[in-house]
Amino acid sequence: MSAASLPQADARVSPEDFKQRSHESLHDAHLRQSFRGAMDFLVERRALQFPDLQAFNTLRKLGENVRQHALAQLPDLLERLEARLTELGVAVHWAETPADANRIFLDIARRHAATLMVKGKSMVSEEIGLNHEMAAHGVECIETDMGEYILQLDGDRPSHIIMPAIHKTKEDVAAIFHEHIDGAPLSDDVNELIAIGRRALREKFASAKIGVSGVNFMVAETGTLALVENEGNGRLCTSVPDVHVAITGLEKVVDRLEHVLPLYALLPKSATGQAVTTYLNLITGPRRAGEKDGPREMHLILLDNGRTQAYREARFRATLQCIRCGACMNHCPVYTRVGGLSYGTTYPGPIGAIISPHLMGLQSTRDLPTASSLCGACGDVCPVGIPIPDMLMKLREAGRHSVAESITPPAQALVGQGSVRRAGEVLAWRAWRVLYSHAALYRLFAWLAPRLRWLTPAWQGGWTASRAALKPAPRSLREQLARRRAGRTVPGR
Repeated sequence: MSAASLPQADARVSPEDFKQRSHESLHDAHLRQSFRGAMDFLVERRALQFPDLQAFNTLRKLGENVRQHALAQLPDLLERLEARLTELGVAVHWAETPADANRIFLDIARRHAATLMVKGKSMVSEEIGLNHEMAAHGVECIETDMGEYILQLDGDRPSHIIMPAIHKTKEDVAAIFHEHIDGAPLSDDVNELIAIGRRALREKFASAKIGVSGVNFMVAETGTLALVENEGNGRLCTSVPDVHVAITGLEKVVDRLEHVLPLYALLPKSATGQAVTTYLNLITGPRRAGEKDGPREMHLILLDNGRTQAYREARFRATLQCIRCGACMNHCPVYTRVGGLSYGTTYPGPIGAIISPHLMGLQSTRDLPTASSLCGACGDVCPVGIPIPDMLMKLREAGRHSVAESITPPAQALVGQGSVRRAGEVLAWRAWRVLYSHAALYRLFAWLAPRLRWLTPAWQGGWTASRAALKPAPRSLREQLARRRAGRTVPGR
C-alpha cells in the first residue's frame, strides 16, 4: 500500500467540537460498553501493582522529586544532553513548532532518498501529524505498534495514549485486516489476528531506510535515550534501518541514569498494570565500530510546541512532570464515558485537558478544563504527583482573565488567555459588584426582585441545561423575618 493510498485519519477534528462529540459518544452504547470494561480492567491491574498505599506514596514522591529536579534545571540539562549526544555522534535538532519538526524529517528522508519509514509508538509524532505530512511528500510512514497499525489501516485516530486502539473490538480488527491485508481471513482469534499483523509488518522493517521512535526518558549525563515497550517493534525500528530518528518533547530529560529507575518502576505499573515491560531499550548513540547491528546514523528532534510557555509560568510548570502513563485517563469518570476520540486532541483525558491548551492555545481547547467533575481521582493516581485538579482550576481561571488582568507578563501568557470571557458575563459581574457595593441599590434590588419575578427568563445558559430555572422567592428573607417579628403569618406557611 503506497503513501498516497494509505488511509488517513480525519485531520479536521478539533477540540472545539468536544461538546458535540461527547454528546454523541454518550449515546453510543457499543463504545460505552467497550470503554467501561477496558477501563475497569486497567484500574484493577494497577491496583494489584500498588497494594500498599504507603509504599506507593513513597515511590511517587521519589518520582515527583526526580521530575521536579529535572525541570528546575531544564535549560542546563538540555544543553548538557545536546553536548553529550553530539560527542556520541547523534545529530540534535531543535523544533519550535510541528512544521519545523516535519521539515527536519523531510530533509532527512530526502537526503537518504527514503520513500518508507517504519515508526514505533510515539505520541509526539501524532502531535506533529508526521504520517500526514510525509504522505503529502510521497514518503510512506508505517505504524508498527499493533494498535497504531490497526488505526492507520482504518484511517482512525488513537483514543488512548498507551492503548490507542482500545475502542476497537476483535471483530472490528478482523474486518479491518480482511479489507486491507491481502489474504487475511475473517477471524475472531486474537492470537491469529496478531500474527497476521506481524507478518504484514515484518517486510517493512527490512526494506525501510529510516526508523522513527519516540523517547520516554533522555539522560543528560550519558546521552542515553530510554524507550519502554512491549511488542519489540520499537527495538526493530531503532536497530534495523540504517537511520534512526527519535522525536520527543523537550521536557523528557532527566539528570542522571539512576533517575530513570524510579520513573521506570512507576510507569508500567501505572500504565498497564505490569511490574515491568517486555522491553526497556537504552540507546546511547549510533552503531560503533565492531558492532553488528544498530543504525549507522542517528538523529534526535526536540520539540517545543508550547512547552516553554508552560515552563515559564510557575503555576503551570507541574504539567511537564508527566511521564505519559495514562493512569489519569483510566480513572477519570468523564474520559471513561466519552472516550478519547471526543477530545479532538493528541492527548485526551485529564492530562490532555491540562497540556493541550499549551500546545494548541486556550481558545480552541477552552471546553477541556471544564470537562471534569473535579473528583480528584486523576491527581490521586498520578505517579509523579501532578496536581491535575489544581491545574484544571488554574486553566479555567486563565480562560476568564485577559492578559491585561493577569500577573503573567504578556510575553509569557498562555495563547488564548481570556478567550472564555463573554461580554454579557463581564457586564453581569460588573453590575453585581456595583449592586453589592452600595447598600441603597442592594435594598432596592431586594425589593424589586420578588415583585418582578415573572420576568425571570426560562433559559439561563448552562444552568438550565440540566436544572430548573432560578427564580426569586415571592418574598425576600428580610421581608419574611420582618413579618414574623410583627406577628404576621408568613405566606405559604
